[in-house]
Amino acid sequence: MDQIQHKFIEVQGLKHHVAEIGSGPNVVVFLHGFPEIWYSWRHQMLAVAEAGFRALAPDFRGYGLSDPPLEPEKASFSDLIEDLAALLDAVGIDKVFLVAKDFGAFPAYSFSLLHQERVQGIVTLGIPYRPLSGPPAGYHDPLPEGFYISRWQEPGRAEADFGRLDAKTVVRNTYILFSRSEIPIAAENQEIMDIVDPSTPLPPWFTEGDLEEYGSLYRKSGFRTALQVPYR
Repeated sequence: MDQIQHKFIEVQGLKHHVAEIGSGPNVVVFLHGFPEIWYSWRHQMLAVAEAGFRALAPDFRGYGLSDPPLEPEKASFSDLIEDLAALLDAVGIDKVFLVAKDFGAFPAYSFSLLHQERVQGIVTLGIPYRPLSGPPAGYHDPLPEGFYISRWQEPGRAEADFGRLDAKTVVRNTYILFSRSEIPIAAENQEIMDIVDPSTPLPPWFTEGDLEEYGSLYRKSGFRTALQVPYR
């Protein structure tokens, strides 16, 4: 991973961390999800660089090494779309291929619609396209009250849940939950972090070294912005 370079670019009053490799004329921008950072795309960045592309992977505002907004509770997807446009302007890139996973798909879809002249192609993982108006009414109605998204949408609840643990443990538990086939749902008097048995091993594709990398960066950023965008 030593080939990947790191820079900080100031846009919209915040310093954004961007990982970069490659120097081809065509550019691929990778957009992460939760609980992720630029590091989630490290293998793909190397692959596209070897194929002749220039690869960039920013940390969204409030994630990883990027500055948090002054008021995280007011952060929105619109901020992420505007940040992406400003980042591309700052590095002089006119057109890109977008590759996004999890909630990163939302700003990728929106950017592709709002700035069609700047997008050569788009690939998304995990989140299908839906109109900008957001989820339909009653989106969560069929799911129990303990559904993790419902819990994390409640201001203060996830903060209290996460606050009992260090950042590394929160990331560890979340990856274990998200790697299962069943949806994370807590019992009525149980919090989401309590679903995970501390003796549960990490998924085989997620190493202790990976966990240390994520944990160190979430210790820096915290979870305030991450709970606002995407969950609230």
